[in-house]
Amino acid sequence: MEIKVNAEVKEALKAHKPVVALESTIISHGMPYPQNVETALNVEKIVRDNGAIPATIGIIDGVGIVGMNEEEIEAFGKKGQEITKVSRRDLPIIMANKMWGATTVATTMILAHLGGIEFFVTGGIGGVHRGAEETFDISADLEELAHTNVTVICAGAKAILDLPKTLEILETKGVPVLGYQTEELPAFYSRESGLKVDYALKDAKEAANIIKTKRELGLDGGVLIVNPIPEEDSYPSEEINKIIDVALKEMDEKGIKGKDCTPFLLAKVSELTGGKSLEANIKLVYNNAKIGTMIAKEYYAG
Repeated sequence: MEIKVNAEVKEALKAHKPVVALESTIISHGMPYPQNVETALNVEKIVRDNGAIPATIGIIDGVGIVGMNEEEIEAFGKKGQEITKVSRRDLPIIMANKMWGATTVATTMILAHLGGIEFFVTGGIGGVHRGAEETFDISADLEELAHTNVTVICAGAKAILDLPKTLEILETKGVPVLGYQTEELPAFYSRESGLKVDYALKDAKEAANIIKTKRELGLDGGVLIVNPIPEEDSYPSEEINKIIDVALKEMDEKGIKGKDCTPFLLAKVSELTGGKSLEANIKLVYNNAKIGTMIAKEYYAG
């Protein structure tokens, strides 16, 4: 398996400076061109402006790129859904066949870890899908968090999921769920879910100390830091849940299953909200990039 870490990222890691990994599924499958490229480059700028080096991760011609350049991000944006969405199970197939691949949370964690990166910022993780007691549809992201040593900063699990069951699996897998200045699990588009996190963090320094302690103890697995969407960009949970229910009903009627569920549901929710949910998605990623970079800086400052 070939992995290429770009020179800037390599140099930063060697000098013990903060690096923040970013995924590429959000570029190819998350939104249309050119908004996808603009968003990806803005996230990189937020990471830089707050004092870290961004490393957008993707697979090009079978090579895992840790730190894509602007031309590569542009190519991802233009190709869009032509690029295969790659989770752990797909990784050997895509790489062996020299294909392009958009990294999900799970594969971004794998390649970030192989590249020596501790921190990864995303919108929301995958989790247990609603109705999983019948379908067994559970994202590989949870399994990755169970054993890959990467800290993930996000706005919780995607709101289209079964959040209580997602938390139960994270607990079973021993993944600490830490709320950034919140005691409640954010529900992606909403700041509240009615569910408690394992611990509420006071600030970035406390987060960095907990991550260091987990690593020093030799406890394998990720750390999940959940950061609520800014108040001015959030949706009332009752309102967004009604919209999600409509989207889920249509998904069931169309027989959409597996890894096609999340892209369909996010697109449908965006359509039903007149694009407002997509704007909220972008704003929460920007906010996560800022907080994730602050935590990474504290981690490397000690």
